[in-house]
Amino acid sequence: MASTHGAEVLVASNRGPVSYEVREDGSLHAKRGGGGLVSGLSAIGPHTDAVWVCAALSDADREAVRRSPGGRCLSLDATGGQQVRMLDIDATVHSDAYNGIANSVLWFVHHMLYQTPLEPVFDAEFRRQWASYQAYNRAFAEALAEEAAEDAAVMIQDYHLALAPRMLRQLRPDLRIGHFSHTPWAPPDYFRLLPDDIAAELLGGILGADRAAFLTRRWADAFTDCCHAVLGPGIPSGTRIGVHGLGADADFLRGRSHEPDVDERMAALRAEIGAGRKTVVRVDRTELSKNIVRGLLAYRQLLEDRPEWRERVVHVAFAYPSRQDLAVYREYTTEVQQVADEINSRYGTVGWTPVVLHVKDDFARSLAAYRLADVALVNPIRDGMNLVAKEIPVVSDEGCVLVLSREAGAHEELGEDAITVNPYDVVGTANALHQALTMPQDERAERTKRLVAAATALPPAQWFLDQLHALDPHYSS
Repeated sequence: MASTHGAEVLVASNRGPVSYEVREDGSLHAKRGGGGLVSGLSAIGPHTDAVWVCAALSDADREAVRRSPGGRCLSLDATGGQQVRMLDIDATVHSDAYNGIANSVLWFVHHMLYQTPLEPVFDAEFRRQWASYQAYNRAFAEALAEEAAEDAAVMIQDYHLALAPRMLRQLRPDLRIGHFSHTPWAPPDYFRLLPDDIAAELLGGILGADRAAFLTRRWADAFTDCCHAVLGPGIPSGTRIGVHGLGADADFLRGRSHEPDVDERMAALRAEIGAGRKTVVRVDRTELSKNIVRGLLAYRQLLEDRPEWRERVVHVAFAYPSRQDLAVYREYTTEVQQVADEINSRYGTVGWTPVVLHVKDDFARSLAAYRLADVALVNPIRDGMNLVAKEIPVVSDEGCVLVLSREAGAHEELGEDAITVNPYDVVGTANALHQALTMPQDERAERTKRLVAAATALPPAQWFLDQLHALDPHYSS
């Protein structure tokens, strides 16, 4: 199935570098995406034949595919020069695979989020959705096989596409295939909640790659432990395990955070906060793993235990809705709002709102909050990396103290200069917030300097290129 004029480098992910909307006149408008993969792929240079394979995620995306022969190479003007193959996978199949399996099963397993007395329940409906997950992965494998030149490097991304490496290997044994997991990896006892055949299929799918890579050594070790527990001792000799921490894009963040729209948001936030007050900042999506509710409860505990902080500190909490098509996420978003409202009702005064909560996504406002942060609260239950923990110290105008969960992947790199918390310990987190708020300025400045150095050590372009080079048969790691 090799393409005679195929791509030398391919990236595969559920979400691509471009999305579309249909305007009233019927024309298609493209919006270019951001993130580490986009900036990473641009680092290979314009002379390398590269294709990004992704799924159509909306009706407008599907219309763009229909207007492009075979869904291939959507307008280069629209994609910023990036060759894209967008897959018009049946909407029901995509929903089953993405919402039913990837986000409602695999995400929950790797983040250890199940309430096990009641869930999971792997019934006939789960098996039906699993067949869709297989079909979704197969669609990617077939498209990659069609697009790739002989001996091309293929970089498959994340838990949505855990089966694709094995499927692609069967179609194109000549290819150099990498798989990267952006989430944590569950330890064997938790991973084995999955039915035995499904657990084996997931591991075998990733082991179809030449190289399986993770954000931290902890997640890589958990994967190999699962392989030993489920498949038996040893990793197949054809698969190497790698670790690539993803750092903050310092140049982009510093430049973007000083543009006029960010300055406007800073002025508005300062007015909401009030003069002379310290800030505890968090910026998250309302994913269950982010632990926003316990963070709010810890702030409430701080105000209760240490009344001297009342009217002297504001918790700037941005909780941007995520996966609202799933009921459990809608309920969690509502809980975040209710706890914030309760804190404001209980402790607020005429001139002081203890929690400034925003739920509408606004990147410029997020950067404004980064710049104003005295303390950054990042307390996930479990997180593959957590780039916010790396971004806030880079952008903070006066330097900030990082209060960081030991369960965030970023803790492996930043833990020495952060204040570490157990994400379940509300009292402990409240004490950590007090410690952060009272830290002497010289210590805060020194810690911030070291945090920034660690946070920017592996920018997205280098992260991408390191993985690409690691797929070179002459590369050893």
